[in-house]
Amino acid sequence: MQIAKAADIDDSTAARILTAGTYSNVFVRVGRGRYRLGTALADLGFHALTEDNLSGSATTWALQNLRAATDDGLAFLYMRAPFGVAGRQCLDMAVGDSDLKELGMTPRDVLSVTRSLRTGASGRTILAYLPEEVQKKVADSPVPEEAGPGVIRDGDELLHSLIDIRDQGYALGHQECMAGWNSVAAPVIWDGAIWGAVLLLKPKDVMPEAPQRYIYATITAAARLSQIGGAWPGD
Repeated sequence: MQIAKAADIDDSTAARILTAGTYSNVFVRVGRGRYRLGTALADLGFHALTEDNLSGSATTWALQNLRAATDDGLAFLYMRAPFGVAGRQCLDMAVGDSDLKELGMTPRDVLSVTRSLRTGASGRTILAYLPEEVQKKVADSPVPEEAGPGVIRDGDELLHSLIDIRDQGYALGHQECMAGWNSVAAPVIWDGAIWGAVLLLKPKDVMPEAPQRYIYATITAAARLSQIGGAWPGD
């Protein structure tokens, strides 16, 4: 087995490690004796990189600060889906005692389901920094059935919104992903490339329009996480 030889371990040990890793999606079996890295590896790598001298990880610290600065807003960290799809996954969150069922989703959905970049402030924020051919492909894709009433349905309008996001450094969403919730998102940039986005959610009745201090707090959280990778849009 080539993997065992490269790792300098016996075949049986390598097989046990690979089998165990497939259960947690660290590895994905693609054929007899053939594996590729799974999406869980990105999660492990990010948390390994973000550990610092603070209590807990840098992600938790940044999201909790965002929540405190926005009067108990719901704070999420989305990462760009790591393998070949134009999507995003929720990697971490700070929601306090909130019941995520009020958002129309379970915690498992939020943490594990890859969501389209076609909808939502965080999706459009990530999409704004991807290559033009990817943007056009996503804009031509159908709007997910579960999208909220404020989703941008016209492809040209969606593409135009990406220009505004790059100019401003953030995105505003009005009931895009779900009815009753508005949002602010800002990009997390690593080594000059888009990695993900920080998202703030507030009920539309509480935040019909995002105040400047909420926008600033969201950008600040994203900037702190971008500093781990040493980059920020325009640098």
